[in-house]
Amino acid sequence: MNNYDYHQNGDFPAYALEPVSTLSDDLRRYISLLWHWSWLIVVFTLMGGGIGYLLSARQVPVYRASATMLISESKTVNEYANIVASERLAQTYSQLMVQKPVLEGVITRLGLDLSPGQLKGAVQVNVVPDTQLMVVSVEDTDPARAAEIANTIGVVFAEQNAAYQSERYADSKASLSAQLQQVDKQIQDTNNALAALESEFEEGSDPNGNPTIVISLEQQRERDRLEANLALYQQIYSNLLQSFEQVRLAEIQNTSTVRLVEEAAPPGRPIRPNVFQDTVMGTVIGLLLGIGLVFLVEVLDDTIKSPEDVTRQLELPVLGFIGQMEEGRGWPITAVKPRTPVAEAFRSLRTNIQYASVDRPIKTLLVTSPSPQDGKSTVASNLAIVIAQSGRQVALVDSDLRRPSLHKKLRLSNRIGLSDLFVQAKEQLTSILRETRVPGLSLLTSGSLPPNPAELVGSEKMTEILQHIHERADVTVIDTPPVMAVTDAAVLAPRVDGVLLVLRPGSTKLALAKQTVETLRRGGANILGVVLNQIGAKGSRYYYYRGYYAYASEYYGDPDFTSNKKKSSRKKRRRAPAVK
Repeated sequence: MNNYDYHQNGDFPAYALEPVSTLSDDLRRYISLLWHWSWLIVVFTLMGGGIGYLLSARQVPVYRASATMLISESKTVNEYANIVASERLAQTYSQLMVQKPVLEGVITRLGLDLSPGQLKGAVQVNVVPDTQLMVVSVEDTDPARAAEIANTIGVVFAEQNAAYQSERYADSKASLSAQLQQVDKQIQDTNNALAALESEFEEGSDPNGNPTIVISLEQQRERDRLEANLALYQQIYSNLLQSFEQVRLAEIQNTSTVRLVEEAAPPGRPIRPNVFQDTVMGTVIGLLLGIGLVFLVEVLDDTIKSPEDVTRQLELPVLGFIGQMEEGRGWPITAVKPRTPVAEAFRSLRTNIQYASVDRPIKTLLVTSPSPQDGKSTVASNLAIVIAQSGRQVALVDSDLRRPSLHKKLRLSNRIGLSDLFVQAKEQLTSILRETRVPGLSLLTSGSLPPNPAELVGSEKMTEILQHIHERADVTVIDTPPVMAVTDAAVLAPRVDGVLLVLRPGSTKLALAKQTVETLRRGGANILGVVLNQIGAKGSRYYYYRGYYAYASEYYGDPDFTSNKKKSSRKKRRRAPAVK
C-alpha cells in the first residue's frame, strides 16, 4: 500500500518514515470509502428511483398539440432588409400570439373555464429558424382540447392581424372613395345640365335648305362652360381613381398576413410523465446524493483515516498496521496463535522498532495513546510477547495506576505491584516482577491503586525502579494511561528511550492526536512512531485491509481462517442448485 525506505544493506525494511502517496493509493482510498458506505449509496439510489417512480406514476398525463402557421410578408429590393424584417416580424408575432387580446378571443370562442394567465402558461410559440413558420404548442390534460386550442389560437390571431393591417389604410381609402363619389356626382350633374341645355336649342335651316340647330350666344357660352367643367371633373376623377389604386397597391405590398397551414391533431401519447425517464433520473439523483453525502461525511469526519494523515498531519512515521484481533482464551493472540497474520504484524512492528534507532538501541519503550479506546494495552502486551519470542528478556510494566488491565490479559493477580515498590525496598522487585507463561516475559503489575498516580510516576523513585528493572531485562515495555486523559504518560515519557503512539483509524480524533503529539514533544519525549490499530475491524473504513490478512492467514496456515473458509465453502455448496 505504501512505499517505504529500506535499510542500507537491503535486508530489512527500516521503519516507515514517509509513505509515498500515489494516484493509485488515492483511488484505492476513494474506492474503499465508497465500498464501506455502499449500503448508504444503495439506499439513497433505491429511494431516489422509488420516489421518482411514485411521483411520475401519480402525475396526471399532459398532452401537447402543435399547429404550424405561415407568415406572408411584403418584400423589398434589399435582401438583407428582408431577412432582418422577417426575423423581427416572426419574433413580434410569437409574442403577440400569447398576449391577452388573442387569449381572451380563444377563451370566448371555445368557452373555456380558464383565465388568460392560466392559458398563457399552457401555450408556447416557437419560430422555426431560417423560415417563415411558427409552431404554436399547447399543453393540456385533454388531447382533443389541446389541439382545439392550438388551432383556435392560429385562427383568432390571423383574424385580429388582418383587422389590424386593414386599419392602417382604411382612412385613406374611405377619403378617396368619398371624393370619387362626389366628383362622379358632379360629372353626372354636368352631363345632365348639358343635356338640358341641348334640348333648348332651336331647329332651323341654312340657305341651302339643310336643317340646322340655332344656338344663341348665351347658350353657346353656357355650353362651353359646362363642357370645360365636365373635362375638369373627369380629370379630377381620373386622378382620384389613380390615387385610390395606389393606396390599394401599397396596402397589398406592405401588409403581412398569417394563416394556418397545418392544423394540430390530438396527440396519441402524453409528453409527461415519462415513468421510465423519471425513474432513471430519480435513481441517478439518489446515487449522486448518496455519493455526495459519503464525501460530506468524509470531509466532516475529523478522525485519523489513513497513514498519509499520520505522516502529513502528525509528521510521524507509521511503524505498523495491526488488524482486528480477538483475545484467545483470555490471553494475547500472539501467545496462543503465533502463526496468525496479526502476530506477524506485531513481529513486523518489532523489527521496525529495532531499526528506529540503530545508533541508540531502544531499551525502554513506553506505549500510550490519545484515548482509552485505541487499544494501547493490547498492543503493549502483544508487542512484549513477540519481543520475548525473539529470545530476549522482556519486562512488561503496567504503569496505568488508574485502570490497570495487563494482569487480566496475562492472568496474574494484582495484589502487589508497581505501587508497592514506592514504599518497599528495591530488593522486593525480584518477588514483585513475576514470570509469565511466555518464556522470557516478566510482568510488573500495577498493584494497589494509589491516590496520587501522577506524582508517583513522575518521582525520582520511579526512575530508580525503571533502572532496576532494566538491570534484569533486555527490553522494558511500559503501558501508561492515555495522554489526554491524565498526565502520567507525559510525565514518564521523557525518562524512556522511545514512545510508541497507538492510534485507531476511524476512531481517534485528528485534533486529539495532534494535541497528544504536541504534549509529548513539549515534554521532550522521543516519539518513535505510530501504530495503526484495528485497521481491519468490520465496519471501519479500513475494511479493505482484511483482504491482506485473509491472504496472509491462508499463507501462514491460520486454523481459524482455514476452518472458516471450509465452512464458507460448505455453505456455498449447500446453497448451490442442483444441475439437471
